[in-house]
Amino acid sequence: MQIDIVNIEGKKVGSADLADAVFGAKVKDYLLWELVKAQQAAKRAGTHDTKTRAEVRGGGKKPYKQKGTGNARQGSSRAPNHVGGGKVFGPHPRDYAYTVPKKVKRAALASALSLRAREKKLVVVDKLSFEAPKTKRLAGILKVLGVPSAVVVDGKENANLSKSARNLPKSKYLAPEGLNVYDILNHGGLVIAADAIKQVEARVTAPASSKTAKAA
Repeated sequence: MQIDIVNIEGKKVGSADLADAVFGAKVKDYLLWELVKAQQAAKRAGTHDTKTRAEVRGGGKKPYKQKGTGNARQGSSRAPNHVGGGKVFGPHPRDYAYTVPKKVKRAALASALSLRAREKKLVVVDKLSFEAPKTKRLAGILKVLGVPSAVVVDGKENANLSKSARNLPKSKYLAPEGLNVYDILNHGGLVIAADAIKQVEARVTAPASSKTAKAA
């Protein structure tokens, strides 16, 4: 598929050929859901903790004698059935992250990119060079491009762009290596520098396996 390349003023200065497998793929909602769920799970601190009867303070003495009281026998006042006792099956520190197959990650990223392209929320800019970090200037450029809330993608060597986007509350800078489903969906638009298109496509295109290479 083809898309217009514009300058920072929003004027067309050329066109680019985008890989259909990356920007023209079928949008699969269930893959987007799976990746967002995985990314959100990985962000969870997992530091919640409850004390068991072995960890709560007190309860070393038997509350009352074993027999003759008419009550049920009790060995500790810190058993779970007592007020102030330990918790049974309560949460303990754990890691919520889980692994998503690389093939699924690529397919989900292709769906997210294709969704933005289909919605006409994908903008390819000829260059996003800044002589110095200028947050106000970048905000103005995004407004002119019609995507005030956007993920801005360019090479990681573009430090000034990264610093310019740092204080934008509704936008975010990402290098092609860090482009992900959650951030694409969490912002209204997607702005990609023309020089970074091939790197983005390389993120999605699966490398040829050794078996395939030998067969060729």
